[in-house]
Amino acid sequence: MPRPNSDEAVDASAPAMDETAVGKLKFEAALAELEQIVQDMEGGRLPLEESLAAYRRGSELLTHCQQQLSDAERQIQVLENGALRAFEPAGGEAR
Repeated sequence: MPRPNSDEAVDASAPAMDETAVGKLKFEAALAELEQIVQDMEGGRLPLEESLAAYRRGSELLTHCQQQLSDAERQIQVLENGALRAFEPAGGEAR
């Protein structure tokens, strides 16, 4: 019986480690991992417990990506003196 308790302790600490790891991921890495999770879940390749863990991880990754995009938008607004303008490519006339 000590073995199930030790497994529970490992499982209980895993989400905390995942949160820390998610916060350190760059946008591109987080997005790639999120895409892989979606593919795995849509493909039905995960058992129920792994699907639940993947859903939690995916939710954390999604929140992280949304936050990074929001931060980038705020930086652009600051650079544009608070006015978010439409993006025009450098070679605009070549459209």
